[in-house]
Amino acid sequence: MKKYEIDLNERLIQFAINTFKFLKSLPKDTEYNVFRYQLSKASTSIGANYTESQAGSAKEFYQRINISLREAREANFWYVVIDRLEIGDCKLCKELLQESKEIKLIFGSIAAKRKD
Repeated sequence: MKKYEIDLNERLIQFAINTFKFLKSLPKDTEYNVFRYQLSKASTSIGANYTESQAGSAKEFYQRINISLREAREANFWYVVIDRLEIGDCKLCKELLQESKEIKLIFGSIAAKRKD
């Protein structure tokens, strides 16, 4: 089995941690609570579902991978919106926007390899 340079599980943990750090930089205005809520859920769900995918059957694996992909798409959506609003730590937002794109591509690639 090929050993990748960066462990995906560790990368997903770091993405969730960095998301929480970013969320602290958002203005405290009530209207931004939706970003805090949705991004905190999506960013942690990606890694949690990936972790769960490692423990079951092939069918369960792909179910969890597809959930991770959906959550990665959602996280990416919220980062696009926040980036366009130019709120919070804009530098960190751009980094997380890029990371969410890459995570989305990784899970899309894994999901596409399914053989029914």
